[in-house]
Amino acid sequence: NLVANIAQMEHVLVYTDNEVGLSALPFFHIYGMQVLMNGMLTNGVTVLTMARFDMEQALELVAEHKVTRFFAVPPMVLGLAKAPIVDQYDLSSVKQVFSGAAPLTVELQNECAERINCEVVQGFGMTELSPVTHCTPEGRNKPGTSGVAVSNVESRIVDPETGEDQPVGERGELWVRGPMVMKGYLNNPEATAETIDAEGWLHTGDVAIVDEDGYFSIVDRIKELIKYNGFQVPPAELEGLIATHPKVLDVAVIGVPDDAAGELPKAFLQLAPGADLTLEELQAFVGEHLVSYKQIRLMEVIDLIPKSASGKILRRELRDR
Repeated sequence: NLVANIAQMEHVLVYTDNEVGLSALPFFHIYGMQVLMNGMLTNGVTVLTMARFDMEQALELVAEHKVTRFFAVPPMVLGLAKAPIVDQYDLSSVKQVFSGAAPLTVELQNECAERINCEVVQGFGMTELSPVTHCTPEGRNKPGTSGVAVSNVESRIVDPETGEDQPVGERGELWVRGPMVMKGYLNNPEATAETIDAEGWLHTGDVAIVDEDGYFSIVDRIKELIKYNGFQVPPAELEGLIATHPKVLDVAVIGVPDDAAGELPKAFLQLAPGADLTLEELQAFVGEHLVSYKQIRLMEVIDLIPKSASGKILRRELRDR
């Protein structure tokens, strides 16, 4: 499955001679191991490694070594789009920023692309999928999407309650099948059976949409959807919007239990230095862009949004606060 996925990625991540890639993600994580290490080395790319991500050091490496590929997770893309220090470095060598692990909004993707003056693309994958199943073909970028299915991947958008395939433009759970699917969870046949059905379809647990051109957009994790007054509120959609606010450096949204509504969307904000933002101001901003039920009901300002080594928000830590 790992070797198969390297071959699958070669059709969408096309490298030329003398390319240099920046690797700021851990190689023990599937993104770092497959896309950054195995994928680039297989194609003769020079790989610059960082023990941990630091924006200033990353920018220095890009400028000094003429990095052409910047592999990132959304917090890094947010920094490239907003951090003042970015303007101090020559990043003209970068021809592509590739983001994975969580979805980017169209606004953030375009903001980063305009600032760095390069293509910013997304892909989708999971550890269980080795990991990449969807990626943006070079020169065919559609911001806000994770691209199309890579070679030899079958994809379906399925209503998780009925098991019926959803039409174009309708949300459902993303199911995939192909040679990159894992054999199973070690010594856990029950979990394996819950994830991979009898026909070989792996149920990703991600809510997705496919458009008429075959481009897939990841909306959120099914288990992370906030249930507010009977409506489903995707945290990632709120996070993507709030991240575009000029006073916000980073954001995470979770559902907080409520007797009347079921759950209330709560935003944890990391504000820009010296900035101040009230709940009312944040609600006014969100209300300009989203329907009323997709509204922040609670807010807390914290020093730093907790994240894993791969850049994913540690929502459990926020729930335990």
